[in-house]
Amino acid sequence: MAPGQGFPALVVLTWLGRAGSRAIRGQQWHHVAVNLRLFVALEPPDLVRHRLSTLKAELQRAAGRGSGDVKWVAIDNVHLTLQFLGAVPEERVDPVKVAVATAAAEARPLHLELRGAGGFPSGRRARVLWAGVGGEVAQLTALVAALGRRLGPLGFAAEERPFSPHVTLGRSRDPRGAPGLAAALALAAESPGAPWRATEVVLFQSFLSPKGPRYEALARAALGTPG
Repeated sequence: MAPGQGFPALVVLTWLGRAGSRAIRGQQWHHVAVNLRLFVALEPPDLVRHRLSTLKAELQRAAGRGSGDVKWVAIDNVHLTLQFLGAVPEERVDPVKVAVATAAAEARPLHLELRGAGGFPSGRRARVLWAGVGGEVAQLTALVAALGRRLGPLGFAAEERPFSPHVTLGRSRDPRGAPGLAAALALAAESPGAPWRATEVVLFQSFLSPKGPRYEALARAALGTPG
């Protein structure tokens, strides 16, 4: 067994002897940088989550055998991304929380609606399958801009492309897009929506694993309420 495997620190030092102890004391211990993978999003209420679950099941049935070629998002993980931050050093998490809370306080609760479905770049060549979001989209876009202004000075620039509110349901493993879903997406676009009243912004941490991502809320900031 190699030194340090299965032994308490005191035993390891004793086993190494005086020379080993001097070597360890002479080392400079460095702080190991920890990065957290973060993003800011709206979390759907139960009614919207239920509708998303139904829509996802409809698309899976329409895809048939091709459903296996799509990496579907777990319903517990669905969200509306406002800004992706990426790897954030641990010491910068608190300033990020303050920035998110400040941007949220500058806004107000939003009346949104789950509306339709589609694919990026198109329904016929859908590499990303999504459910659309309507309602107070202008106010939602203003919230995204406020987040960009508050997070930008911390080094987290907003995306340059125009904000297109949607909830991702799945991603095709085939770069040519998911086959056989154009008709189902067109039908889903005409299906009834679901009201969505957004009252808070959530700062999520993402944990990646072979089984898929897991998201954990690090902070919640009420819309229109000072932090």
